[in-house]
Amino acid sequence: MTQDRDTLRRQLRQRRRELPAPARIAAAEALAARILALPFLPREGYVSGYWAMDGEVGLHVLQLRLPPGLVWCLPVLHEDGTLRFAPWRAGDPLVTNRFGIPEPDVEPASALPAGALALAVMPLVGFDAQGHRLGMGGGWYDRSFAFRRARAAPPWLVGAGFGVQQVDALAPADWDVLPDAICTEAATLLPRREPGSDPA
Repeated sequence: MTQDRDTLRRQLRQRRRELPAPARIAAAEALAARILALPFLPREGYVSGYWAMDGEVGLHVLQLRLPPGLVWCLPVLHEDGTLRFAPWRAGDPLVTNRFGIPEPDVEPASALPAGALALAVMPLVGFDAQGHRLGMGGGWYDRSFAFRRARAAPPWLVGAGFGVQQVDALAPADWDVLPDAICTEAATLLPRREPGSDPA
């Protein structure tokens, strides 16, 4: 299947930007409930989210409702082209990275590597029913979690978006890392994987 990913990204980003504020607020509530109900939600450890930008579905409700054994983290860009993750609470200092995204004000080398997480909630631009995720195109999450292509877990990977970002089919790239679930305000997709890799 031939597909112009850049054109699709532009269309889907515009689609999510056009959602009215009441729909966004309701979606954040519903999304948090769906993620907290995942069958593989860990009881303890580090959980990474993201700082919502460009119309992405917000994770503030999820952060506030995390069980006490889970520590909220935000991604930090590392010079090696991967993401690291630093614990963050509301009020902790932030800096703006080169993409204009706020991240914890820590030395990137001191932040947690991706393999130290229990669960990672990843933003997405688009997705399909087979669990393929279309990101912004920088490859940060695919590089950071490349080790997940060879083993089922940990950490568990969850794509988060709005239902309007679903498309009929995405052509996967060789480097794509598939999420274990995709959650929207309206549905939870638990794509079927190879035997032995089912997260449930």
